[in-house]
Amino acid sequence: MRIALHKPVTLAEFLTWKERQELRYEFDGFEPVAMTGGTIAHDQITFDLRTVLVARLAGTRCRPLGPNVKIIADRRVRYPDAIVVCRPDSPTANVADDPVVVFEVLSEGSSETDLIDKNREYRATPSIQRYAVLQQTHTAAIVFARRQDGWPSEIVSGDDARLDLAEIGIAVPLHEVYARFTRSPPYPARTIIGKGFSRKVLAHPSARNWGDAAAELAAA
Repeated sequence: MRIALHKPVTLAEFLTWKERQELRYEFDGFEPVAMTGGTIAHDQITFDLRTVLVARLAGTRCRPLGPNVKIIADRRVRYPDAIVVCRPDSPTANVADDPVVVFEVLSEGSSETDLIDKNREYRATPSIQRYAVLQQTHTAAIVFARRQDGWPSEIVSGDDARLDLAEIGIAVPLHEVYARFTRSPPYPARTIIGKGFSRKVLAHPSARNWGDAAAELAAA
């Protein structure tokens, strides 16, 4: 849901306007975007993800936050489902500075935003070293990681798979993230060839939006 505005607003104008609003809004660089509710599956997956992160990061300098804390990425304002930060922040701050890892749980209709728009924004934010997009319909994630030679992606799927988060020194087994969710079985991946690189996407009907988004990303 988008708010109709006569002209694009700046980040500073949005942040001032946002302080007067009761609801949550993201800022896509042009206008406020109202945050809508999610499914039970989305809520379970995000809750279990943060629970796993809390347990594995205990005793380290890093900690998980989300989904009610915003970040500023490439002059856009986003509320990721979960983030990991590794620097002290004031308890009264409402913006998390320098997130290291960002997580989004894919919702129906959000694939273009999560895999194209937010992906570009997070890639343009130097502190973000890894971006993981988790599926709702089965045990799988597409993960983007910062490397010297670019921002490559990979698919991880299945109960035996894990999210390797080297930047924060932990690995997260996917079966723990999806522990309370009835999942579809994993499916094989197919590869989309782009300009000088490739993208793998899950090859089954419910992953159609992943394929569309990955194809658009590869062609960009």
